Amino acid sequence: MNISILYEDNHLLVVEKPVNIPVQEDESGDMDLLSALKEDIKRRYNKPGNVYLGLVHRLDRPVGGVMVFAKTSKAASRLSDQLRRGKIDRKYLAILRGVPKKRQDTLRHYLYKDRKKNYVFSVKKNHPEAKAASLEYLLLGTATDTSLLSVRLHTGRSHQIRVQLASEGFPLYGDQKYGRQVNRPGEQIALWAHTLEFEHPTTKEIVRFVSEPPRLYPWELWNDHDQVFKTYG
Repeated sequence: MNISILYEDNHLLVVEKPVNIPVQEDESGDMDLLSALKEDIKRRYNKPGNVYLGLVHRLDRPVGGVMVFAKTSKAASRLSDQLRRGKIDRKYLAILRGVPKKRQDTLRHYLYKDRKKNYVFSVKKNHPEAKAASLEYLLLGTATDTSLLSVRLHTGRSHQIRVQLASEGFPLYGDQKYGRQVNRPGEQIALWAHTLEFEHPTTKEIVRFVSEPPRLYPWELWNDHDQVFKTYG
């Protein structure tokens, strides 16, 4: 597994997650990112026994981009606390089918996850298992009936970006689960974890890490690729 390391110190490991790889072990039995990183640390540092690596947040299997892992339990606890308090700034790039009417907006929904089907539904507030979900987006450009958005998460619900945008009538390009009516099998979902910004768990400095999406279709629809992705939002 070829994994790009964006940053590493004694407390943090920041990497670029490859697409179509699970973050942690699941029923598929496929190699997962967490296990691969532990093995890599063990090999590089010649560590005996089990390697500690804390999972702070997740990305859906088909989604790529920047992720942070904790190399100590202290770092894991402090990062998890920041995540709970909404102090980790997470921005994504997303390509949609269609064009939203508003250039900028905040979307609020209530979501319910059917764990047996691994499917998330937008439901009424009074649903017994509903969880509030919120995000804001900024429209960056349009091309051939698709739109490029920057998305900032306010909450971290399962499949949140995919479900909220699909519920508004704009499924993500390539999303087979929530946009099967407009996407074809084999298309790669166009959702990328672009930026993470948070307080370093020990130095207390604000650190920021960026991962650029691949130069592949449909990302390449935007000619000013680098400029758009480096200056948005």
